[in-house]
Amino acid sequence: MTLSHPELLAALEDFAKTASTTESLMDGIAKRLHENMTRYNWVGFYLVDEANPDILLIGPFVGSFTPNARIPLNQGLCGAAARTGETVVVNDVSKDPRYLAGSPLVKCEIVVPIMLKGKLAAELDVESYFTNTFPKPEQDFVEACARIVRSYLERK
Repeated sequence: MTLSHPELLAALEDFAKTASTTESLMDGIAKRLHENMTRYNWVGFYLVDEANPDILLIGPFVGSFTPNARIPLNQGLCGAAARTGETVVVNDVSKDPRYLAGSPLVKCEIVVPIMLKGKLAAELDVESYFTNTFPKPEQDFVEACARIVRSYLERK
């Protein structure tokens, strides 16, 4: 059974109340989004490398391909979201020269930066094998999922 956006957000918020670590929260969110949202073919988190804050490292993810393990902040859509601090939505990655391919199947991507005290802490990245997967209501939903992680981090 597929949950509606409000039902899934409520379930994720409940899960966040009992998650023992940030990694377990991210893992649970990635799995639930991947399972419930049929066009979310790859869902994952990138984390700022503590040793080199100019690099994003892959965190928990679910999907049918192995992602880029390290992304410099000056590359790709993840880098663009990191630099601007704003969500990046690309409805057809073949038309965006910033796209850093993880799989030739990907057609559409959204990256939501997770800011903590004005600094990038992580990103929620969702990729789809279908163009135009992230219209405004879908963008709002993915951003709400990222806010759950930010709220969790703020309590730590």
